[in-house]
Amino acid sequence: MKHFLILITYKVELTIIDSLLAQHREFLQTGYDKNLLLLSGPENPRTGGVVIAKANSLDDIKTFFQNDPYYKNNAADYDFREFNPVKYQQVLTDWIVGE
Repeated sequence: MKHFLILITYKVELTIIDSLLAQHREFLQTGYDKNLLLLSGPENPRTGGVVIAKANSLDDIKTFFQNDPYYKNNAADYDFREFNPVKYQQVLTDWIVGE
């Protein structure tokens, strides 16, 4: 598996983001259910969000995020950065090394 930092940057006013927030979180839950996502949350100040994810390839994680309501409504831009987690807390071992 490959690991990714996804930086989400809002392109629209927060009122539009807020109107999509429940759907966005439901979408993210599908990634948690598939064990693709480790964590996610908004930036402070609230200009976007951060996600730590894993997938077989960059194309796979990009395809997954094409189902995000923020993406479907052209409300955010996505910056996908692949990284190699060489040091991490022991509690993360199963998620990082597991399939």
